Amino acid sequence: MTDHVDVVIVGAGLSGIGAAWHLQQRCPDRRYVILEARQAMGGTWDLFRYPGIRSDSDMHTLGYSFRPWTAAKSIADGPSIRDYIEETARDGGIDRHIRYGHKVVAAAWSTAEACWRVEVARDDGTHKSMTCTWLHMCSGYYDYEQGHAPDFAGQETFAGRVVHPQFWPEDMDYAGKKVVVIGSGATAVTLVPSMARQAEHVTMLQRSPTYVVSRPAQDRLANWLRSKLPAKTAYGLTRWKNVTMGMLFYRMTRRRPEATKERLIGMVREHLGPDYDVATHFTPRYNPWDQRLCLVPDADLFDTIKAGKADVITDTIERFTPRGILLTSGRELEADIIVTATGLKMSLFDRVRLTRDGDEVRLADSLQYKGMMFSDVPNLSFTFGYTNASWTLKADLVAMYMCRVLNTLARRGLRQATPRIGAVGVAAEPFVDFTSGYIQRALDQLPKQGDRKPWRLNQNYALDVMALRFGSVDDSMEFSNPAGSQRRAA
Repeated sequence: MTDHVDVVIVGAGLSGIGAAWHLQQRCPDRRYVILEARQAMGGTWDLFRYPGIRSDSDMHTLGYSFRPWTAAKSIADGPSIRDYIEETARDGGIDRHIRYGHKVVAAAWSTAEACWRVEVARDDGTHKSMTCTWLHMCSGYYDYEQGHAPDFAGQETFAGRVVHPQFWPEDMDYAGKKVVVIGSGATAVTLVPSMARQAEHVTMLQRSPTYVVSRPAQDRLANWLRSKLPAKTAYGLTRWKNVTMGMLFYRMTRRRPEATKERLIGMVREHLGPDYDVATHFTPRYNPWDQRLCLVPDADLFDTIKAGKADVITDTIERFTPRGILLTSGRELEADIIVTATGLKMSLFDRVRLTRDGDEVRLADSLQYKGMMFSDVPNLSFTFGYTNASWTLKADLVAMYMCRVLNTLARRGLRQATPRIGAVGVAAEPFVDFTSGYIQRALDQLPKQGDRKPWRLNQNYALDVMALRFGSVDDSMEFSNPAGSQRRAA
C-alpha cells in the first residue's frame, strides 16, 4: 500500500526542520513527513566534522526567526549548531515526523491525480513509493557523496595521507605533523588555525587569494540586549540590526567596489603588519562579493600566521611527490598530511529524477520563480539561501510562502499551483551572478532566472520579505484543478 501525506519535505537539515515548524504553525491540518537519506538530522552541520567547523554567518541571522539564539558566541561551532537544530526538532515534536535512511531517488508529477509519486531507496536495500500533494526540497545544494576533488598529478606517489574535509576520518591524528591545506575558501581558513593548535606547522596553499574579513566571535550588543530584554525581543532586534548592516555593506560594496576592496585589504594589513606580503596572498583578482567573503572570528587566522604556526603560499601545483607537493615555481612543500579543501560539488536536488506526466523535468530548462519554485512545475518548492547573507533568512521566507500557497489552495478548493511565464517574454539569465568555482562548474545544471520579477532573484532580504510575506500569491501563479476533477481541498 502506498503512503500518502499532504507534504513531503526532503532533508532534515537546517532548512527542513525550519520548514516543518512553519508547516505545523501555519497549516496545522496538513500531514507531513521528512525524508532524510542519512541516519541523523542536521544536514551540513552533522555531515561536516573537520576541525574547527563553524558558521560563516552570525547565528542571529543563520538561526531561525522563531527560535532565539541565546549562546554568547554569534559565530558558532558546528556541534552547537547541530544541537540547536536537534533541540528545535525535539521541542516542536518535529523529530517524530522524520524517516531516516530514506533517500528520495525520483519524483513523478501526475496532472490527472494532482500529486507527486515519490520513489524512496531505504538503507535496508528496499524501495518504496509514497504520494504527496506538495513536495518541498530541502536537500541543500551540494553532493553529499562527493566533494570537488581535482585530479592532481602524482597523487598516488605521496607517502602521507590525503583527506577531503567533507569526509574527515575519525582517526585523523595531525599532532606534531606538517600539514598542507589546499584551498583558500571558508573551509581552508577554518582548518588552518584550528589544526595549527596541534600540528607542527600548517601551510595554506592557494592558487589565488580570497577576501578574508575578521569579525568578533561574540556580538557585544546582542549579549547586552539579551541581559536587558526578553530573549525573543533581544534576538529580533539583533537579527534586524545584522540584516540591515549586511544589506548596507553589500550595497556599498557593489556601488564602490574599488574603495571597498582597498578597505578590506587594508584591514588585513592592519592585522598582519606592514612587512607581510598582503598584495600576493590576500589581494584577490575579483571585486568583493563576486564570490562570498571568508569570515575569520577574532582574527584567528591572522594571529596564527603571526605566531609562526601557519603560513600562506600562493602558487600552483605541478604535481604531488612522495614527500609532499612540487609547485610550479620549483619549490617543494614537505607534508605528512595534505587536506584538499578544494570545494563542493553542486547537486541542487541530490540527483533526484523529476518527471511531469512522464516527461523529464530538466531544471536547466526552467526559470526559477521567486527563488523557490520553477516555471511550469506544479506543487514543488525548494530552498536555496542567499549568496550574500545567511541561508536561513531565505529558508524561513520560502517556508512561509509555501504555507501561504497551501492555504490558498485549500481556501479555494483547488489542488495545483503552477508558476506560469505567460505571454510576455522573459529573458533568461544565469541562476546566480557569482564567480565561485562550485557555481561556475554547475551552471549548465542549474535553472535560469529571468530579467524581471517574479522570475528574478532579489538577493535582498527586505525585498523578499515584501514579496514572500506580503506580496500577492497570484503573481504569475496559476491555481487550478485537474481537468474534469471534482473541486476539493488540497
